[in-house]
Amino acid sequence: MVNARIIVALDLPTSVAAMAMATQVGPHVAGFKIGLGLLHGPGPKLIEDLTDLGKPVFADAKLHDIPSQVAAAARNLGDHGARWVTVHAGGGADMMAAAVAGLAETSPHSGVLAVTVLTSLEAGSLADVGIDATPQHLVARMAKSAAAAGCEGIVSSPNELSVVAASAPGLLRVTPGIRQGESNDDQARVATPAAAIAAGADLLVVGRPITQAPDPVAAAAEIAALSSSSP
Repeated sequence: MVNARIIVALDLPTSVAAMAMATQVGPHVAGFKIGLGLLHGPGPKLIEDLTDLGKPVFADAKLHDIPSQVAAAARNLGDHGARWVTVHAGGGADMMAAAVAGLAETSPHSGVLAVTVLTSLEAGSLADVGIDATPQHLVARMAKSAAAAGCEGIVSSPNELSVVAASAPGLLRVTPGIRQGESNDDQARVATPAAAIAAGADLLVVGRPITQAPDPVAAAAEIAALSSSSP
């Protein structure tokens, strides 16, 4: 059963491993995400190869630079077939708007997702770098800015979904940090699939609970079933 909510994060060491995993779990998920490790290794060509499997690809590039450079990077990722490209909302409205414009040049049906507060961070981590705000407050402000810049959606932990819905209800809500009781690994703000969807997630990004499971296909099918049965 294809689940319209799950994007599997292919955070694997090689393009061969990523393609093999995508082929195995593809029938149970809605699309694929590749992150910095693969984008800086095999490179954007992997986006094209994954797209050939018939599902959308989420290029988790987390772009954060001056607007002209971000526009160029988004344009190129779109040219390789990315359905979504991420930018750091902390780069500001002009940078996010530049990404939106750059992506539209080569892929008019694709969209930019603004990454808000990484799921590995908590309030204390923000304070350590001089940000005197809770994750919820910061995400709410970033969501408003992302919407004004023309982004299609945001990426936030499950904990901030309600403030995104209140601050920028038109944005697609994409949620990593999905766990089912196993180790949180390097994630700090997490939720189960059912809890994340109940809180308002549109798409769940699920990596290690699938890719590092003894049986990734069974794990993908189980999470798909849990997600489908949620409100």
